[in-house]
Amino acid sequence: MLRIEEIYPLLTNQSRRAVIIMHQKPDADAMGSSLGLFHFLRQLGHQPTVISPTNWAEWLRWMPGCDDVIDYEFNTEKAIGVLDKAEWVFCLDFNTMSRTRHMAARLRKLPATRILIDHHQQPEVECFAYGVSNTAKSSTSEMIYDLIVGSGHADKINRDIAECLYAGVMTDTGSFRFPGASADVHRMVSVLKDTGINHTRIHENLFDNFLENRLRFTGYVLQNRMEIFYEYNAALIAIPWKDLVRYEIKTGDTEGLVNYPLSIQGIKMAALIIDRDEEVKCSFRSKGSFDVNVFARTYFEGGGHVNAAGGRSTDTLDHTVQRFIQALKENSSQLQ
Repeated sequence: MLRIEEIYPLLTNQSRRAVIIMHQKPDADAMGSSLGLFHFLRQLGHQPTVISPTNWAEWLRWMPGCDDVIDYEFNTEKAIGVLDKAEWVFCLDFNTMSRTRHMAARLRKLPATRILIDHHQQPEVECFAYGVSNTAKSSTSEMIYDLIVGSGHADKINRDIAECLYAGVMTDTGSFRFPGASADVHRMVSVLKDTGINHTRIHENLFDNFLENRLRFTGYVLQNRMEIFYEYNAALIAIPWKDLVRYEIKTGDTEGLVNYPLSIQGIKMAALIIDRDEEVKCSFRSKGSFDVNVFARTYFEGGGHVNAAGGRSTDTLDHTVQRFIQALKENSSQLQ
């Protein structure tokens, strides 16, 4: 994989058909970085299209350009038609092709030049011609900002780009409270603010934009589905499929739920395990030095960052929970 800087001269030498891909069930960073790059490439005269492997949360639809994003699962034929004509395929906010769900096999076979921009650990570098993988970065949105500035096109950062990138970096830094919110991040935000974005409105769109059922669901699962393991300084929220049906939970409605137990004094690690009917999805968060990336890779076919990772299980919810408890026991010394 060649360094991302190698494509800088190619950005302005001719117009290309570019496709921008993000991971399945995209969050604000995946969508924000993808749309930020979309608006940038279009200003340079390219023909970009954004494709999501799956649907996405309703509270992301305010982002400029989101209405033009193609849902691969919902509109497969159209997405394949665009992919087959692509010259460049930018892969954002995921490090392995499996994170693109049903798109993975087709992406591996595409003759187009694949370009990785990501901040997760252990990327599948052999799949990409160009790229950058930097775990020290707060977000992929910060990395798109770096690409725009590094390629000499800081003047192209308009309000549309700024709104998308701000949303991504703000959410991935936990509203700037996580360690990844470096001085460079705050300098970036200063530049984005200079475009005239309304950061209050962006926060409202992302955090104050839900239906009543989501709040009632949150209260229900915290009361009835949360278990604390004080002997391991850990917590678990395990949600059966029937709860999702009962409260009419949609994509994005469980976002951030895993973080609630970390507010409990002494808790160093939290897990959210959800029966999604077709498979069990896992989210892991930690404070301090406990590495949930290693935890997720070791026990749940996943990965991510030191303090934030995800995984999956093909077992039942009950069996997955038992595996999680056994994993806690095996890591008890690290959680003390």
